[in-house]
Amino acid sequence: MSLPDGLPPFAAAKGFRGKGPLSVALVVTQHARRIGLPLEPDALVTDGGGQVLGLGKGAVQAILKKHGIDRVLASEGGRTSRGSLNNMREYVAFLNGVQGDADLDAIECFWIDRVRDFFAGKPFRIRFDASRGLRAMVRDLIEQAVERQKNTPGVHYAGAVLQHLTGAALDCVLGPLAVAHNSFSTADAPGGRAGDFLIGDVALHVTTAPGEAVVEKCRENLNESLRPMLITLGRGLTVAEELANNAGVAERIDVVDIEQFVALTLYELGRFDAEGRRDAVERLVERYNAIVEEYETDPSLKIVLRR
Repeated sequence: MSLPDGLPPFAAAKGFRGKGPLSVALVVTQHARRIGLPLEPDALVTDGGGQVLGLGKGAVQAILKKHGIDRVLASEGGRTSRGSLNNMREYVAFLNGVQGDADLDAIECFWIDRVRDFFAGKPFRIRFDASRGLRAMVRDLIEQAVERQKNTPGVHYAGAVLQHLTGAALDCVLGPLAVAHNSFSTADAPGGRAGDFLIGDVALHVTTAPGEAVVEKCRENLNESLRPMLITLGRGLTVAEELANNAGVAERIDVVDIEQFVALTLYELGRFDAEGRRDAVERLVERYNAIVEEYETDPSLKIVLRR
């Protein structure tokens, strides 16, 4: 037996290229080894019904280790991905459909190769061009993240870029120990933190799509005598302001465009000097990449600065 002919087209059509889907594929393949085919998808759901059975960092890393890979694919093993259950069911249906030709060793090696491709993923690229505005440079970066997100459903590249770009800008102004950083999956999860970043009495919330939930967090900040600031995409400004107005807190929340936030930071860092701006962009990219290196497992989130 060999690799089923339909597996590469399946992986491409279903978007099995991000860390969440790849984690699911590896763990479900292990279930197929242990239980045998055909698999019953309902038997691969946890008792709570919200996660794929056995899906976690430890299980995924154990599989990777067999193939000489020590890098962490996903800090939660894909458990936090909203699409994991659907990915599991689709992959189970595929395996059950080819069970007579399913060489699980070859199938596992196929997914391991996709993991290696993932780790070798190309970073985002931006170009410092003195003839263009800094907002345009930031916009180019965000548009790359949005486009990649469209091509990789379930992976929130744009949100991660916004969060770490904001964090890098804050570090450049205040120093690398002034704010606490988290992985995007941690920052995006419900929790008791006042915001994505807390500086003095200011709680910063970074989001690509403002909704009622983030405005409610801002209201909680106000009740705790904190000053909320919401940083978002330009197209989200009107939505955020309308939601804040409906909640009766519009005049108490600062809503800021991420492009303006980063551009103004770069002007300040560069002391409004041409050469200083170039140095400021280099500092920002360097700090951003350091944050991604420490808090994320996807190296393709990094930025390459072209001159």
